[in-house]
Amino acid sequence: MPLAVWAAGRERVAAVVLGAANGIQTLPSLALLGLLIAPLSALADTFPALRSLGVSGIGVAPALTALTLYALLPILRNGVVALRGVPFGTVDAARGMGMTAAQLFWRVRLPLALPVWLSGVRQAAVLLVGVTAVAALIGAGGLGTYIFKGLQSAAADLILLGAVPAALLALLLDAALRGLEGVLGRRLGRVE
Repeated sequence: MPLAVWAAGRERVAAVVLGAANGIQTLPSLALLGLLIAPLSALADTFPALRSLGVSGIGVAPALTALTLYALLPILRNGVVALRGVPFGTVDAARGMGMTAAQLFWRVRLPLALPVWLSGVRQAAVLLVGVTAVAALIGAGGLGTYIFKGLQSAAADLILLGAVPAALLALLLDAALRGLEGVLGRRLGRVE
């Protein structure tokens, strides 16, 4: 989110940051997980203390890294669009009232941008449910473990044991965050 705030007011920064996030998003999730194995293994070998914290080429560390990278684009894009979409007249009126830059951000720009920004968080959350299931292939565990074990053994019940809760989780996250967007949109105003 700080990256979106920084990029919202700087066209060149926004182009670079959004371009990098777009590039990451175009990589298939399994390819990104595979690409993270070697650097994280090397990092854990170079700094043994990281290995004791659970950082290695397989498991949770590459999964969390990939999930963070995948979440960047929708959160960044919506954050930049939301902050840029705050009406100039509103910002100008706040400046005319003597608000500092910090007050302007926290009391005017962020509240007006929050519903649109939260839409990016919702998109990222739903996307990450699916990527998390794929992360089971690199030893990260989770519901994907049941899906892939079911696929290997042609056991439909195992597949459903992982797929149904994952789908329900995605739907519940979407509904909860969509509801929060609506509440914030009504209370704080919408950015066009």
